[in-house]
Amino acid sequence: MLTGKRVDQRYIYVLLSRTHTVPARLIRLFTREPYSHVSIALDAELHNMYSFARKHIYNPFDSGFIDENIETGIFGKDKNTYCSVYEVPVTEEQYQKLKCEINIFIRNRDVYKYNYTGLVGAMFGKNIEDGTHFFCSQFVSYVFCKSGVMLHSKKNGLLRPYDFHIQLKDQQIYTGKLSEYRLFLQKRYANLEDYEEEFAQAI
Repeated sequence: MLTGKRVDQRYIYVLLSRTHTVPARLIRLFTREPYSHVSIALDAELHNMYSFARKHIYNPFDSGFIDENIETGIFGKDKNTYCSVYEVPVTEEQYQKLKCEINIFIRNRDVYKYNYTGLVGAMFGKNIEDGTHFFCSQFVSYVFCKSGVMLHSKKNGLLRPYDFHIQLKDQQIYTGKLSEYRLFLQKRYANLEDYEEEFAQAI
C-alpha cells in the first residue's frame, strides 16, 4: 500500500541479497534459505551501505568491514543478483546512534575482521562474539542493537540473513533484481508525490 512518509520520520534500510558466487551458494545450500548476505544502508538509494564481506572480487578470503556499492564489486559484476529491500522506521535519536556506530567501524576498519569461526558456529547454533570479528548478519544486528533498535530476541552471532526478512517482512518495499532497484525507486517517489498531491487537494 502506498502511504506518505512523515517529514520527521527517519528510516534505515536493510538489503538482503543472493549472488551466484561459490560461498553464497554454499551458504544457501546449508541454510536452505533464499538469501546469503545482508547489508545496512542509511539512505533509500543505498549509496551509504555497509556490511562484512570480501574486499576484492576475486579473493573471498580477504574479507572484513566494507563500504558496498550496488553498481561495483560483486553486485556490479553479477547483474542478476536477486534482492529484497526493507525500510525500517527509527527515531532521530536511534538514527544518529546507528550512524555513530557505523562511523566507529569506518574509522577503525583495519581493526575489524571477518568472523569465519563465528559463521561456522552460527550454522550449528553456537554464538561466537568477541567485538572485533563479525560476519554480515552479525554486524547488521549489532549496530541495530547498539542504536536501541531491537529487531529480534536472538544473539547477534546466531542471526542469519533470512531472519531479517522474518522480522521485517511488513517493511519490505522491493524484491527483484538489484540492478533494477533504483529504477523502481524513481517510480516509487514519482507515484508518492502524485499520491501526496492528490491527498492535499482532497483535504
